[in-house]
Amino acid sequence: MNFLELAKQRCSVRSFTEQPVEKEKLEYILEAGRVSPTACNMQPQRIIVVQNPENIKKVQKCYKTFGSSCVMIICRDERLALVREFDNKCSGDLDIGIVTDHMMLAAREKGIGSVMVGLFDPGIIRKEFDIPEYIQPTALLILGYPQNGFSDVNRHLKERKPISETVMMEKYSDEK
Repeated sequence: MNFLELAKQRCSVRSFTEQPVEKEKLEYILEAGRVSPTACNMQPQRIIVVQNPENIKKVQKCYKTFGSSCVMIICRDERLALVREFDNKCSGDLDIGIVTDHMMLAAREKGIGSVMVGLFDPGIIRKEFDIPEYIQPTALLILGYPQNGFSDVNRHLKERKPISETVMMEKYSDEK
């Protein structure tokens, strides 16, 4: 399958079966994250793979896991941040987004559903998983086999804006 077909097949899954993600598939997904690009190759990602039911309950203190038996806590090491000197914008969150996106696409390729979550309380994760201050819990990647299958690949025709509404050529314009 080509990349665009894979990208169209990836969707957010919010209901999972109890079937665990196989070790080989999990390793494949993690490898996709490992080889993803990061700013100046700083590789700030630190990933905690959570599969033990007691530890899944710890994650559930700050966000629902939709019945999944595998959650990745995607963190960034602040000591490895590349900061843009012009406005102090840190590349770390962009890096984490790229790493997580690569893993979501790899998961879909292997028939594993995923949803990336950013709206959780990082303080709870930090406390429950004994994470040091310089490591920032940035995203949760919830993985598993979809309870109700994957979304229709043609949904983008209705759910996504046309390119003409999001892309401008040569200069910014609010005109449509």
